[in-house]
Amino acid sequence: MARVYVSSVLDAPADKVWAKLRDFNGLPNWHPRIRDSRIENAEPADRVGCVRNFHLQNGDGLREQLLGLSDYDMFCTYSILESPMPLTGYVATLRLTPVTDGGRTFIEWSAEFDCAPENEEDLVSGIGQNVFQAGFDALKRQFAG
Repeated sequence: MARVYVSSVLDAPADKVWAKLRDFNGLPNWHPRIRDSRIENAEPADRVGCVRNFHLQNGDGLREQLLGLSDYDMFCTYSILESPMPLTGYVATLRLTPVTDGGRTFIEWSAEFDCAPENEEDLVSGIGQNVFQAGFDALKRQFAG
């Protein structure tokens, strides 16, 4: 099983960061690689079990299902249902932790999935840099002002 883990610190209070990230349909509002997103069947974007259907800037489509969401613990867990990436069993968690010293946020994004051994290095690197770290970098820019 392949694992990806990326973490960072944002110079913004966790409750403000969570207000932006808790919307399971809100990826286009903060992640630069996401072109559009919609929740299937017009379900609420915070209902466990809802499915987001979205496109990357390059046109590739993905479907992901919300598996868990906690406003108290500030995390969301989701799985990939359909993706152009050669992987299966993908489950990821995006989690925030308040850093009380300075009103900052510790943010971590992790995923586990199965793939062919020859694809693992590229997938781990690509997801870690192009998805997780790219999202963190965009959030840092958004909260800098």
